[in-house]
Amino acid sequence: MSVSNTVFPENPKWPEEGTSRVPFWAYTREDLYKKELDRLFYNDHWCYVGLDAEIPHAGDFKRTVIGERSVLMVREKDGSIHVVENVCAHRGMAFCRERHGNRDSLTCPYHQWNYSLSGDLQGVPFRRGVKQDGKVNGGMPADFKPSDHNLTKLKVATRGGVVFASFDHDVEPLEDFLGPVILGYFDRLFDGRKLKILGYNRQRIPGNWKLMQENIKDPYHPGLLHTWFVTFGLWRADNKSQLLMDTHHRHAAMVSTRGAAGKAADVTQVSSFKANMELNDPRFLDIVQEPWWGGPTAVMMTVFPSVIFQQQVNSVSTRHIQPDGHGAFDFVWTHFGFEDDSEEMTQRRLQQANLFGPAGFVSADDGEVIEWSQEAFETKPSHRALVELGGREVGDTDHMVTETLIRGMYEYWRKVMEAT
Repeated sequence: MSVSNTVFPENPKWPEEGTSRVPFWAYTREDLYKKELDRLFYNDHWCYVGLDAEIPHAGDFKRTVIGERSVLMVREKDGSIHVVENVCAHRGMAFCRERHGNRDSLTCPYHQWNYSLSGDLQGVPFRRGVKQDGKVNGGMPADFKPSDHNLTKLKVATRGGVVFASFDHDVEPLEDFLGPVILGYFDRLFDGRKLKILGYNRQRIPGNWKLMQENIKDPYHPGLLHTWFVTFGLWRADNKSQLLMDTHHRHAAMVSTRGAAGKAADVTQVSSFKANMELNDPRFLDIVQEPWWGGPTAVMMTVFPSVIFQQQVNSVSTRHIQPDGHGAFDFVWTHFGFEDDSEEMTQRRLQQANLFGPAGFVSADDGEVIEWSQEAFETKPSHRALVELGGREVGDTDHMVTETLIRGMYEYWRKVMEAT
């Protein structure tokens, strides 16, 4: 057998210069995935952990993850927000099991080590031993310092009610990490109004985590895969649109304006377009223009590596990518509105939120095609995906008939992952 024809190469190399052809092994190698965790999630990057509206009161916490590492986002008594790793400094237990709650302090159930809400060790049972028969037995060594055994504390940045954290305390400022272009669209959505949590969706997707970043950098598929989008004009290839990136090409914004496209007859050649499809409940398309939109009716922001910020007409949400091995990730949606929303607008946001996700109307769901793609990648990792719509170069565009954002992401990925 020719070694060059093996389906399972041992030390594969990227097939050629550029990023218009992505090797399947980029989604299947466990060693590469561990390297991604180190370089993309645990160093040099900010990762999303939540919204401050999820922990409104002193002592409130939310358990979440950065990469595969469990962390707690906690509101201190003075109102400040801290993020600490959910690993006890004593024997390493992941001590918090609830997803949300309220505590005066943080206690590990194994040996009752107790920490302040900001992660400082403040209580160690039997630290000074136990008196018995006139003598003291046990206890910690005389030079034991509680301050040397705090929980791992992360660097925290908040902006517009969104909380990011990093294990890397030398990470660049959040605003520099996002860059001016993406920051502008971030501030458009998170403009200082108080946020209100409306609900959550969680789904488990058996595919590599990068596939979801790709999916929301891919304007090619929505008007083809999703009958709902093309039939009701929410996302069409001929909508007025822009595709924008930061200078590193890691983050992106897909910007689209509904109603700025051609007639329905112009898309009848698209098989997913259903001319006779009608709604039994027209409230699902009860779309009301909001002043903060400034024109676009849909903006999908991907902040690499961990989060998507979605505005699809009146529905707004965050989508958190939580990797779990090279071939699976949890995908957590947080639907929100604003405290100054009317009850009518809150109901509208909830109704439109139900269009999306694994039980939504936007069929087929992205999770399905990601699963089917991963199945194929595992069988022939020596093959490659083609990402050449719109050419092979990387750059912003004023149309959606391109895969430039995916090429840009892998340009950045290669730079980080191939660095010595």
